[in-house]
Amino acid sequence: MEKSSGAAAGGRAPPSPLHMEDFQLEGKKPVKNPFVPIGALVTAGVLTAGLISFRYGNSRLGQKLMRARVVAQGATVALMIGSAYYYGDQIKLFKKGSSP
Repeated sequence: MEKSSGAAAGGRAPPSPLHMEDFQLEGKKPVKNPFVPIGALVTAGVLTAGLISFRYGNSRLGQKLMRARVVAQGATVALMIGSAYYYGDQIKLFKKGSSP
């Protein structure tokens, strides 16, 4: 019986290791405002805590956490709009030359 030289048992070579440059997203901007992802995580955390408190029957705490979620979500949206305005990204609703 002959032994194969370096090939796997199926006759194929092992896959090459993955590198970070293989996963670069073309045309995507880096995150300019790190508070937006943090705000999204805070919103998700408060939502999770509120749902857990409702599950255990603590509706008073759950209601307070749902209100806090609305505040956190509003702050995140305000950060998104503020950073878009600050960095000059404008929402264009109409094409040039058209009227509303």
